[in-house]
Amino acid sequence: MSGALETVRNAVRNIVKQIAGVLHRLSGGSITPNMVTVTSLLAHVPIAYFIATGSYVLAAGLLVVFGLMDALDGELARLQKKASAGGMLLDASTDRMKEVILYIGAAYALINRPVGDYSPALIAALVVAACGGSLLVSYVKAKGETAVKDGSLTANQVNRLFQNGLMRYEVRMFALVVGLLVNELALAVGLIAVTAWYTAFARLFAIYRKLG
Repeated sequence: MSGALETVRNAVRNIVKQIAGVLHRLSGGSITPNMVTVTSLLAHVPIAYFIATGSYVLAAGLLVVFGLMDALDGELARLQKKASAGGMLLDASTDRMKEVILYIGAAYALINRPVGDYSPALIAALVVAACGGSLLVSYVKAKGETAVKDGSLTANQVNRLFQNGLMRYEVRMFALVVGLLVNELALAVGLIAVTAWYTAFARLFAIYRKLG
C-alpha cells in the first residue's frame, strides 16, 4: 500500500516539477511560491461552495487541479531557490485552513441532504471527527518536530521527520475527491475520520519511540 502510494507520489512530483519549470520560464520568475500558495487557499472557498450546493463533480475536478498546486509551490521554491522556514509555515498553515474550509462545505451538504436513516446530528459529529482528526495528524507532527529538534538538521529535514502515515494530507484529499466523484461524500468523510485519528495516534507513538 505504502509502496504504491509512494510510486504515485513520485509520478505526480515529476509532473509538477515540469509544470513548475514551464511556469517559471513563462513568467520570468515573477510568480513566486507564496503567490501559488495563497491562490490555492482562496480557490478552496468556491470549491467548498460547490460541495455545499451538491456540485460534487465540479468540486472534485477543482480539487485535483489545486491539489497539484499544493506541490507546485514547493517545486517552484526549490527551482527559484526560495525554500525557507517561512514558506513551509505558510504552506502547512494554509493546508490546514483549506481542510477546514472543505469540511464546512461537506457539513452543509450532508446536513441538508441526510444520508439514509442517519440523523443530521450524527452527520455533523462525523464531519467534526474528520476535521479534528485531520488537524491532529498535522498537530502531532508539528509538536513531534519541536520535541526532537536537532540543531544539525535543516528546517526541511525536520519537516520530514514524521510526515509518513496512513492518512497524510494528500491521501485525505484523494479520498475526498473519490467520494465526491462517486457521490459517496458521507462514506469518504467517515473513512477520513477513522483513519485520520489512527494516523494521529500512530505518529504520536512514533514520536515517543524517537524520544526514547
